[in-house]
Amino acid sequence: MAPLEPWEKAIVNNEAFSETDHGKLTCIECHAGTNAPEKEAAHTDLISYPSADPQKFCAECHEEETASYANALHNTQSGYWTAINTRNGNVPEDHAKLQEMFGNHCATCHTTCGDCHVSQPKSVGGGLFNGHVFETTPPMTRSCTACHGSRVGNEYLGKNEGIPGDVHFREGRMNCVKCHEGAALHGTMDAEAKENGHRLSGAEDPKCVDCHEKVVTGDGIDMHQRHGDTLSCQVCHSVTYTSCDGCHVAVSEKSGLPFFETEATYHTFFIGRNPIQSEDRPYEYVPVRHVPSEKDSYEFYGENLLTNFDALPTWVYSTPHNIQRNTPQNKSCESCHGNAEIFLTADKVTPEELAANANVIVNAIPAPAELYLGAMPQPADHADLVSNSCVACHEKGIRGASVYPESHAGYVNDSCDSCHTLPKK
Repeated sequence: MAPLEPWEKAIVNNEAFSETDHGKLTCIECHAGTNAPEKEAAHTDLISYPSADPQKFCAECHEEETASYANALHNTQSGYWTAINTRNGNVPEDHAKLQEMFGNHCATCHTTCGDCHVSQPKSVGGGLFNGHVFETTPPMTRSCTACHGSRVGNEYLGKNEGIPGDVHFREGRMNCVKCHEGAALHGTMDAEAKENGHRLSGAEDPKCVDCHEKVVTGDGIDMHQRHGDTLSCQVCHSVTYTSCDGCHVAVSEKSGLPFFETEATYHTFFIGRNPIQSEDRPYEYVPVRHVPSEKDSYEFYGENLLTNFDALPTWVYSTPHNIQRNTPQNKSCESCHGNAEIFLTADKVTPEELAANANVIVNAIPAPAELYLGAMPQPADHADLVSNSCVACHEKGIRGASVYPESHAGYVNDSCDSCHTLPKK
């Protein structure tokens, strides 16, 4: 996004603005200051960003949105703190150092109502969208992807060289809010999401099948029905996306300004085990993206601030915004089955991150498709078994169970029911 000239950031289109509801208000009703012809006098006690206090300046007309926005992740940034506190171990003695770090490097991403509806976010330089005219639907590239640009924006708009943009944008010309509706952006999340404070807490929203309903009800595509809850949609319909390594934050000795550096940014496509598997996200496999967190990322502010680093993976659940109908991995069954290249196996994880990613690493890649198709189903009475440990019986033939063949030696319990399914009721 090209930077605005100083005059472009502040000039008001009085003719257009005056025709709007907000234009019926006087300047000082929102921005304070003084009614005076001289600039210096007029700007006395000026409030540059009224929506930083939404209860005072927005709630009178936008009561519901203002009330719920107190819980919105764009406002609270609690998603950051969920990760920071978990990796830190929530050590009270470290809170002051982490608060200082957060204030210097993370807090600028906080947004107000005005950052989405009348101006570009402060974190990218600010500046009015359209001469102070408020936009009900924020302009995507000057609001949404102005902040969410390096990953989401570049993927969605097709700005990564050689990688097509998301089909929803490329063919459908869909704005972000077509899927990410205002209710979610304004913070009217379900109770679990509010409590846990993370964008992946609670129900999956938006969900692909909200629009693509026939995938569930029956669209004639066998692979959709076979894989069901085993794969997230992005496993088959995403393509290469961005990963990063080694982010470190500090304050410049020369300028006194905070900055961050990453060691590497690169493109990946790896399928891993779902690290946040739940009733809302039941998928066994999902695309995983490397995030640049390291044990010494915050070392500038103090030693050992991330002593519980391995509590979270560095290869994380991902929903890339570069969806395609046809992808390399959905060309054929063999594109995934038996193809170790696209799975996050241990050899693709650095030794110091193996512990953190233990529940993400794929220990045994899905077998060739012909084995799945020819596998015996489980007997119907297995549905009533208390234990779901197939290996416990079939490794040594306990209770008269057949002993599995040598070719199955590398498989674990998580692998068994992928091939040997229970009969459908």
